[in-house]
Amino acid sequence: MIHGNVDQAFFVALVSFVLALVVAPFVYRLLLRAQSRQKVSEFVPEHAAKEGTPTMGGFIVLIGLAGAFWFVPRGEVFTPLVLVAGFALIGFVDDYIVPRAAAGTRGLGWKQKFLMQVVVAVSAYWFGGVTNAGALAFLVFFVLFFANAYNFADGMDTLAGGLAVMIALGLSVVGRLSMTNADAEMAVLALMAGLAASFVPFLYYNAPPAKVFMGDVCALPVGALFGWAFLEVGRPTPAVPNDLNLYAAILISLVLVAELVPPPLQVLSVKLRKGKRLFPRTPIHHAFQHAGWPETRVVWMFHLVQAVLVAVAVGVLWSAVG
Repeated sequence: MIHGNVDQAFFVALVSFVLALVVAPFVYRLLLRAQSRQKVSEFVPEHAAKEGTPTMGGFIVLIGLAGAFWFVPRGEVFTPLVLVAGFALIGFVDDYIVPRAAAGTRGLGWKQKFLMQVVVAVSAYWFGGVTNAGALAFLVFFVLFFANAYNFADGMDTLAGGLAVMIALGLSVVGRLSMTNADAEMAVLALMAGLAASFVPFLYYNAPPAKVFMGDVCALPVGALFGWAFLEVGRPTPAVPNDLNLYAAILISLVLVAELVPPPLQVLSVKLRKGKRLFPRTPIHHAFQHAGWPETRVVWMFHLVQAVLVAVAVGVLWSAVG
């Protein structure tokens, strides 16, 4: 069964790719009609030219990913489905509802957004069968960590999309090499393969100069799904010595860690040190751009680092269990 999951994952990827490819032009035209426009932060003047670009293009990815959920075993589908649907709803409220209800705003406040994320993550795991308070807090922390880390990474043309393809493929291979439960493995393989394939049509529209941006409607649920997948593939397993699967997953996630950690430290520094910053800009990819790097060079550098991390993580794990 587990070996058969690999062949099925390729089929799932094909289904998700075709779905995303078919709906992509319709989603793009719908976003133009809905006037879902990007509002660039005043703290990123380098991106002033991106003002007004349609956002919520991540619906292309979500529709492709929806096809992958059909192949997830019934006993494994509840938690990831609630996470994706719930975080997508939060993103839609942030991207579309709030800016229209409150003119001049860019979306939800961080406290509102954080509380909503906690409610969704707790619901996904609590009703999914996790009732131990300590375990629940641990799981929710990781989901929120990855959801917001990936959301921070969505700041340059193709940056977040390219990272997602590599992270999803990396986590799918780690799951394939380490997981011993056939249904759990199929869930990870299907969703990660479907996610990677769904991003390909989106990246066509997001290539520089981007015709459309991903938006929180996609970045938040994709990040939450990465958190779920990280927890699944990182579980202790007799198939892998010395918890190498966990270390491989951590290695794959280092770019997202680098994206998430500096912003709260920056805010803390500004508040406690009377406006003094720790970093020239946050998230970290903006710091490179502020230093004079062209956007395309920053994106290529981040993609190269992510590719190396995935290759090393998979290579080390493969050599240990192969």
